[in-house]
Amino acid sequence: MITSTHFFKKTKPFMALVMLFLGLASFLAKANEAEYPSKPITIVVAYAPGGQGDAFARIISDRLSQIYKQSVVVDNRPGVSGVVGTRLAAKSKNDGYTLFLGQTGEMVVNRAMMKDLGFDPIKDFIPVVLIGNAPLVLLVSADSPINSVNQLVELAKTKPGQLSFGSVGAGTPGHLAATALSLGIKSEMVHVPYKGVGPLMADLMSQRLDFFFSSASAAMPQVKGGKLKALAVSTPHRMNSLPQVPTLSETVFPGFNYSLWGGLFAPAGTPKNIVQSLNKEINQILALPEVKAQMEKDSLAVPANSSQEFTTYVSSEAVKFERLVTDAKLKMDN
Repeated sequence: MITSTHFFKKTKPFMALVMLFLGLASFLAKANEAEYPSKPITIVVAYAPGGQGDAFARIISDRLSQIYKQSVVVDNRPGVSGVVGTRLAAKSKNDGYTLFLGQTGEMVVNRAMMKDLGFDPIKDFIPVVLIGNAPLVLLVSADSPINSVNQLVELAKTKPGQLSFGSVGAGTPGHLAATALSLGIKSEMVHVPYKGVGPLMADLMSQRLDFFFSSASAAMPQVKGGKLKALAVSTPHRMNSLPQVPTLSETVFPGFNYSLWGGLFAPAGTPKNIVQSLNKEINQILALPEVKAQMEKDSLAVPANSSQEFTTYVSSEAVKFERLVTDAKLKMDN
């Protein structure tokens, strides 16, 4: 018969070995975290090269690789309005070596407009750092009789359901900003989606389309070239490059604030020290004079922010877009 005393005497060396192994494993895990990064880092972008998200990623990737003395590779994974790349990053190992450049659409719009994503961008990622925030510019043709946002709103109210606005697809910032304006002034307008910004701009210039909320980078050449007029800016503050153009918030729609933002995210469960390290280094990169000049040239705000501040911001954006999608009864097939 084996007594409990006899059993513990027999198993004591084994238990000591187990405890030693667990302690060694914990030590090695912490050592690996302290040595981060010890191998190349991948930043997944959910769109093809050339877009705003890709630009955000490449602004930080080269400089981050110099700081960490490791390669930082941008991996473009386009498809299904950003869902393909987002899902890949969400399901990646949470060791800090696969990160995600998430934007407004991928992080807060898709979850509100699509069903059965198979993941939740809010729950499955840790916001690391906000990299940039880009305003949208409300544009009309240079030949349009509309010369102010007040005139546009008055025309929309007197001709409900007749004014048209363009976008490069359902759920894009331009679509949602125009939808928010339509709801805010309580006047229905017609959404005309395009497959690309080129055909959209051509129709806008020829007045086959009434207006468009464009990214600042796409708007500036056309505005400076005299082909389009800028009526308003979608963020609470005016753009340095268009100081004479008012904001919607200061004119017809107090509190109006829609933008295209992008930031770095890590899969949920990524060690806190890795998140803090990335936040610190990227904030320092964004503070470099040449980076600030490059970002401000493209009308991008470059705010210093902590991981917690970015988390709070993403949460507030999620609430805002969920309300907009619900109120406007928007949906998008995935």
